[in-house]
Amino acid sequence: MQVFFVFTHKGFPMKTFLFLDFFFSLLLGLAGCGKTEETITPDLTQEVAPVKKPVVPLISEASGIADSKTIPGHLWVQEDSGNPAQLYLLKHDGTVSKKVFIKGARNRDWEDMALHDGQVYLADIGDNNRTVKEYFIYHFPEPSRATDTVQNVSVIRFQYPDGSHDAEAFLIDPKTKDILLFTKTDTLSRIYKITHPFSSTSLNSAKLVGNLPYSYVVSATLAPNGKEALVKTYGALYHYNQKANEPLEEYLLKDFETWPYSIEPQGEAVTFAAADSGYFTLSEKGLASAVNLYFYKKN
Repeated sequence: MQVFFVFTHKGFPMKTFLFLDFFFSLLLGLAGCGKTEETITPDLTQEVAPVKKPVVPLISEASGIADSKTIPGHLWVQEDSGNPAQLYLLKHDGTVSKKVFIKGARNRDWEDMALHDGQVYLADIGDNNRTVKEYFIYHFPEPSRATDTVQNVSVIRFQYPDGSHDAEAFLIDPKTKDILLFTKTDTLSRIYKITHPFSSTSLNSAKLVGNLPYSYVVSATLAPNGKEALVKTYGALYHYNQKANEPLEEYLLKDFETWPYSIEPQGEAVTFAAADSGYFTLSEKGLASAVNLYFYKKN
């Protein structure tokens, strides 16, 4: 039997809530290793109970999702290390429509994805053992419904200034086009920035811009208006609001609130709906018997 509950800070002091989030994140993070917080206030405009749709056929190791902007009612889904360089096209009802292969890309450890300016970005940034010296972010035009294989893929190569890091989330600032990377297993998750424009021929360097007051970040997403962000750990969803047109890297280091989230077996993916009607989460299978797509609707 699988038990779900909504993990929010209500009834807990901030430090206690962050400790509980860390505890759940650590517990679930360790469960997945076999594969080698500012005043918090809940947003009461969100419904607590999500809509649940079984994913059929099963996608076992989902690590990133993005709601399609060109194929309404569908999500793009990627899997992480050990899987082919491909995307699934997943209907909002949980039905897998097709697979799209990404020619010229390698899935060393894909950990998050995003849609920006008509392009799909796939982040090959996972590094459980912290031994990788060079990381990759692939990007290409969002495929059409008829596409079976993406032929033309560009790549952004980068390294960190202070050695290797395990990261599972990133965002693209809609104004500056800078890429922000979130480390996972540091004591406090760090935010690094790759400044736009990116070199397509040489190695880019990521710069440390700050730390979050929590760790085990596994996914992140921007709202369609570009002024809201959700950052996901295994145990919670943190919501950030832009104020006065400040850069993304600045408002991610300020106040946040928790949004409803039902604990999943190994939930590593979140995305806002393209219509800004709510947000989706999707988990790896882990030890569960099935995988469900969850949708949290805005009131």
